[in-house]
Amino acid sequence: MDTNFLLQAIIYLSAAVICVPIAKKMGLSSTLGYLFAGMIIGPFVLGFIGHEGQDIMHFAEFGVVMMLFLIGLEMEPEKFWKMKRFILGMGSMQMIATTIVLFIGCLIFMEWNWKATLAISLSLALSSTAIVLQTIKEKGLSKTSMGRSSFAILLFQDIAVIPILAFLPLLSSVNPETVNEIQPSLISGYASWLQTLIVLGIISLIYFGGRFVFVPLLHIIAKTRLQELFTASALLLVVGVSYLMQLVGLSPALGAFMAGVVLANSKFRHELEGDIAPFKGLLLGLFFIGVGASINFRLISINPLFIFAFGAILTMVKFVVLLAIGKFYKKRKDQNILMSLSLSQAGEFGFVIMSFSMLLNIIPSMLANQIMAVIALSMVATPFLLLINERLIYPNTRAKVKERKNDSDYINENNPVIIAGFGHFGSTVGRLLRANNVKATILDYDSDRIDLLRKMGFKVYYGDATRLELLKAAGCENAKLFIAAIDNPSVNLQVIELLQKHFPKLKIMTRARNRIDAYELIDHKVNHIYRETLYSAVHMGVDALVELGHRKYTANRQGQQFIKYDEINIRKLAEKRHDRMAYLVSVKEENEMQEQLLKSDIHAQIAATNHSWDSEHLKKDLLE
Repeated sequence: MDTNFLLQAIIYLSAAVICVPIAKKMGLSSTLGYLFAGMIIGPFVLGFIGHEGQDIMHFAEFGVVMMLFLIGLEMEPEKFWKMKRFILGMGSMQMIATTIVLFIGCLIFMEWNWKATLAISLSLALSSTAIVLQTIKEKGLSKTSMGRSSFAILLFQDIAVIPILAFLPLLSSVNPETVNEIQPSLISGYASWLQTLIVLGIISLIYFGGRFVFVPLLHIIAKTRLQELFTASALLLVVGVSYLMQLVGLSPALGAFMAGVVLANSKFRHELEGDIAPFKGLLLGLFFIGVGASINFRLISINPLFIFAFGAILTMVKFVVLLAIGKFYKKRKDQNILMSLSLSQAGEFGFVIMSFSMLLNIIPSMLANQIMAVIALSMVATPFLLLINERLIYPNTRAKVKERKNDSDYINENNPVIIAGFGHFGSTVGRLLRANNVKATILDYDSDRIDLLRKMGFKVYYGDATRLELLKAAGCENAKLFIAAIDNPSVNLQVIELLQKHFPKLKIMTRARNRIDAYELIDHKVNHIYRETLYSAVHMGVDALVELGHRKYTANRQGQQFIKYDEINIRKLAEKRHDRMAYLVSVKEENEMQEQLLKSDIHAQIAATNHSWDSEHLKKDLLE
């Protein structure tokens, strides 16, 4: 085996293992950690990797292909068809507007010929699918308005790469035969109409092959009960479709996405997702390291003013264009800013277009390399821009978003219970109360969710629960109980602080995701804290005990006792959590004591009462 390959693997993995945890510890995204890792080990800083980094990028780009396959798996064909208005509308508007603005600006202020300017403008109009989608996933924004709009624009851009690459040879004075060598395709020698028919045929083959060939094949493979064979089949599908698309000159990533959409309704969807996800994560990390390593700091040092200024102008132009498009589509201000910042960078396909343009002699080598440096720097800047938005811009814009002026948003109720946040958690509480004839005033800040809930028969009011005026309008002065069930723990805490300050007599019951959230709430003297992970986990543990032969009454009693001891335990640990060593010692001691108390409870119970909830045991006795 080539020892150089093993050494390269050690360098890449070591850089990722060191840099990504540091980035996460600093509150940054994992993407930024990978980019920094690439910059540090790259040929222009420590020089641990040289030209090998360019070779590894071809392999790493397959991570983007796998990511789009997984996105396709999550999107059913019907949902994809419903998004066509956003894909064609927002996608085309962004692409055309950005290209025109950059083209005119560069023609006026730069001494470039129009062909080079057009090629540069087209490459810079594209955004980074890998960075944006990975960030959206990390921050849990996939189901939001911003997430859907960003995905629609990125998908259109991926599709647009195909005609852009086909158009570039028309700008070149290079011999057509040479062009075909640069961009090889099995169908490049055929007439245009025949090429179109072949492409449509390939797309149809992917659709029908996925439904009628590959799904039955997966049924056969599943019967073998060999997990590694199923994983190999999943990889075969992604690699095969991507290669097929590449042979006819189409985007491999687009082909993988189509294959994912076709298989989205199959019963193997989650199994395929589980098998592909680890490969996708590793290869995407490798891709980001490759991007970081490609930043040529020597080239930047020759003319830093041009590269940094051009990069800043590019980001500003794309941000303004996207902001205008979002406003046209009536996006909420905070969502619109987040979308515009997320897509304001250049993308990985920009490297492809620049390299292709350089080979076609459309753009001089020096200028092409400078533009590629701008692309790489803009990609690195994106996580920082999103961090600035998260810490500084979003809290202010969110508070200033105007409430909708619908008559239905005027609160004219005075109920004993107020629920803030009506997602999965809050709606469960609300349905239980409504089933027992308890009326509640419901507040939520997600306009899409409110529209859906109103169609389902719930009377939900739109508003930001961190605003004192809304809390007063909802009737907090006269209410008996306030249920804080907002998804975001920090926002939930803001609401509780406001309630404690202005409505000290109002009883508060609040949601907490885990122990860490619960500690913060304990510090704020909140008595009624309900951890999501605790009750569902104990419920499962009780059922597991019953399945293993324990009596139902005993198992339920043990579950309730566990919750009681754990709630006492967490209040003791909250005081010591800032001292790491003392906290770890206390956790171990409290857990051991809790287990001993539970064991003592079992022995203290009277055997006869153990049958109280155990109908199965009574049936068994009667039969005997």
